[in-house]
Amino acid sequence: MNREVLINRTISNISLLPDLRLKEISDYVDFLLKMYDDKIITQGIMKLTSKSKSFDFLNDEEEIYDESDLIEKF
Repeated sequence: MNREVLINRTISNISLLPDLRLKEISDYVDFLLKMYDDKIITQGIMKLTSKSKSFDFLNDEEEIYDESDLIEKF
């Protein structure tokens, strides 16, 4: 099924529902859109931070501790 057919079928089915269910569907669609927006924003932030050079200075730090400093290994 293509997008247009799905949209038309969904609208047709929604029009058969009582008013209370329409409100529930509207709230659910708002929730889905917010989740989608949040996902896009999170992916954008992850992309920006992965390309960031903010913590590159840590690559030049000498290693102060290693495994031999551990008292107990898990």
